[in-house]
Amino acid sequence: MITAMDISTSALVAQRTRLNAIASNMANMSTTRNENGEVEPYKARFVVFQEDQNLKMASGATGVKVASVETETVEPSYKFQPGHPMAIKEGPRKGYVAYPNINMTREFVDAMEASRAYEANIGVMEVTKNIGQQTLRIIA
Repeated sequence: MITAMDISTSALVAQRTRLNAIASNMANMSTTRNENGEVEPYKARFVVFQEDQNLKMASGATGVKVASVETETVEPSYKFQPGHPMAIKEGPRKGYVAYPNINMTREFVDAMEASRAYEANIGVMEVTKNIGQQTLRIIA
């Protein structure tokens, strides 16, 4: 039963990491500079999960862990704004500003999915806790 709680806890931690990445993507939809102040649009992040073989039940259920947090390698979205201080000064894209290519609808759907997975794992933890309490009542 403790392993079932550990598996659900691992999923909660993984989904929290995923929600943090989604929130970061949404918060930086208009960011045109990187952490060093250089003109470079924010690159969306996404979380990659993998099985956690350290959390394994006899039934075959396993936990999950964050394998990595990756950055997307898509072309930025360009908007023609010649008066913008971050506008490209020369070349074929002169006058354009490079913005992160983040799809707000996809981010909202991903956030809803992660939230539902989080809620489902809390439900599993509640059921596991209730089963443990019922077992103790029967024994006592």
